[in-house]
Amino acid sequence: MLRARIRAALVTAAFLLLPLAGSAQIVNRMQVDHDTFDRYAYGRMQLFNPQNLRLADSLYQVGVNRDDLRYKCLGLSLEFPVRFAQGDYERMDEAVGEIKELLSGIKKFKPFLYATIHEYCQYLIHAGRVSTAMLEARAMERDANEMDNAQGKMYSYRIVGLIQSYRSNSHLAIQNFLNAARYCREARAEQELPNLDIMIAQEFIRQGDFQMAREYCDSAEFYQEYFPTLRIKVLMTRGYLYNAEGDRENLRKCYEAIVANPLYKMQVEANDRYEMDVCYLRSRRLFEQALAVADSISVPRTRHTLKHGIFADRQSWDSAYKELNELMEVKDSIYIKVQNEDLAILDAEMNNAELRAEAIREKARHEAEAERLRQQNRTTILLGFLVMFAIAFFSILISQWQLRENLDDLKKKNNQSVIARQAYQKALDAKEAENAMKVKILQNRKSSTIKL
Repeated sequence: MLRARIRAALVTAAFLLLPLAGSAQIVNRMQVDHDTFDRYAYGRMQLFNPQNLRLADSLYQVGVNRDDLRYKCLGLSLEFPVRFAQGDYERMDEAVGEIKELLSGIKKFKPFLYATIHEYCQYLIHAGRVSTAMLEARAMERDANEMDNAQGKMYSYRIVGLIQSYRSNSHLAIQNFLNAARYCREARAEQELPNLDIMIAQEFIRQGDFQMAREYCDSAEFYQEYFPTLRIKVLMTRGYLYNAEGDRENLRKCYEAIVANPLYKMQVEANDRYEMDVCYLRSRRLFEQALAVADSISVPRTRHTLKHGIFADRQSWDSAYKELNELMEVKDSIYIKVQNEDLAILDAEMNNAELRAEAIREKARHEAEAERLRQQNRTTILLGFLVMFAIAFFSILISQWQLRENLDDLKKKNNQSVIARQAYQKALDAKEAENAMKVKILQNRKSSTIKL
């Protein structure tokens, strides 16, 4: 029973850093020229090599000279894995922050940004900064939902799965990884599936379901001929599987293949290599060498777990008990930290929810004010129309009244003119009658004179 618990503890400690080798495939997501991409791909192949800092700086300088953010982002993304390995978390945070700032709002570079944040979150989890990783995952999920980007959703689920794995919640970790696989297919990013298969296999090993672990290992191994860096992760996962099953011979073969691979030191972080070495040395019962390597591991929980197992294997019970006590203290502190992180996450999410609610209320207020102004404008326009209509109507009425008045005046003047013309005509007629009478009288007088 004790050995089974020790083996389970070893398995739990052994996988924390295994996914840190990044994506299965190096993709030219920033669409740079072939020569630049080849240099970047070389840097990705030697992920934790300190020489990457010079390569990162040269790529960044190209971006400065060309005023091109793509080269700057490539340089920064090569820098922060090395900063993580060196323990320079402050510079790692600055590099990622600058990438976020450079790519803010640029839709076509979202895949690169999501992949970079996912890698960054893996380092955060290993450094114990789980709450920060969770907040990054939630922020990515919100952004991916707004953009309807399946790749962003895939990476956010992967991060949450890694967090659940860190907290030893294998069931929840598997659920999140399966969700990530679903969005992986939706995004047509099948090159990421073998990584997810490996993560799921690791969780099944923790649960003691070796058959399922082997199936997922086989599934990931199918892709390894296409992705050279994947071979290391498959071998390491199989190595831990053989160790959990007590298959020392296959573990030996697997370990020899791992250390013979030239990518091993370039792709796998030092603590992860030390854990693999301890696993192999314990299987060979080389306990003193295993203890020496275990002391080199910088993660307290992993170091005490491995040393406890080594002392138990060689039946040094006092030392094993001491390591177990120290391990429990570390686990207690981690538990308290996790609880505090949970509260921090909850508090941050509540604050974010309050901010979102306030933003919604503010938006509603703006919309209400805008509607009020629109209504006011409609009312003003309607009143203006009515006033204009009234003015026009009254103008027409006044014009009609003036027209009638003018017509009446014209009629009166016309009647007066007619009457005047009629009177004038009567006068003329009377004058003509008078003249005719006078003529007749004269004629009568003339005829009377002639007779006489």
